[in-house]
Amino acid sequence: MEREVQWLLKEKYNNKPTEKFYKDIERLKAGEPVDYVIGFTNFLGCKIDLSKKPLIPRPETEFWVNEAIKSIYPYFRRCENMGIRVLDIFAGSGCIGIAILKNNRNIKCDFAEKDKKAIEQIKINLKINKIKTKDIHPVKYRKAVISAKPKLFNRVKIIKSDVFSKIKGKYDFIFANPPYIADDLRNRVQKSVLKFEPKSALFGGKDGLFYIRKFLKDAKKHLNRGGVIFMEFDSPQKKEIEKLLKTLRLRSGRFCGIEYSNYKFCKDQYNRWRWVKIL
Repeated sequence: MEREVQWLLKEKYNNKPTEKFYKDIERLKAGEPVDYVIGFTNFLGCKIDLSKKPLIPRPETEFWVNEAIKSIYPYFRRCENMGIRVLDIFAGSGCIGIAILKNNRNIKCDFAEKDKKAIEQIKINLKINKIKTKDIHPVKYRKAVISAKPKLFNRVKIIKSDVFSKIKGKYDFIFANPPYIADDLRNRVQKSVLKFEPKSALFGGKDGLFYIRKFLKDAKKHLNRGGVIFMEFDSPQKKEIEKLLKTLRLRSGRFCGIEYSNYKFCKDQYNRWRWVKIL
């Protein structure tokens, strides 16, 4: 805990202890995650506020999102005058979409989240990171006559949606970090996580695949031709997810026509299977 106290002192109090600092130490002693006590965390160069207590972004997520962004950066460069559509689904704090928007002006990003507090958190984080929700459309601007008033386009849209229930559009890239901890593994989760972090963002049913199944069932319907899906999962789920990707069936047992044949499983910085890239 000593390391967490020093981190708290540096990040929140600029190495100047106050009366509130000692009260915060009591919060740490009670098991509250240090990121909540500090009030924010960093994610790919973005400051992510945690005042509404969303799921705390994990280093594993930061790793794979960075790798995903690097893998599609050539596409961003090639299409720099076009509006690229991105969906951050199960958005939570909004850290993934905000990291993508931060340095890519031509990106349009929709955030899909069902929790009201998380939606408030996304709005806060967009503001903190100075993400313009509207900007001059690069294509329109270049085609516009000098005397014409440049037209604005919406860079950001927040959708209150349970998976794809309220989503109608199609996207070039879909980033998904669904709840995937199996209920059967609840006793292995840190007590501080269980006590303080939102369970709805952690647990995905008995085997952890409830939301992953729902996501994969409809994800391809919302993907533009040539688009890519990036999804996080728990390492032991790899084999079962591969089965889901090969063929998905309706409840009646009839083949539903959705098949994922081109995909690649990838490991995180700890050499554990953590994310899948689906084309």
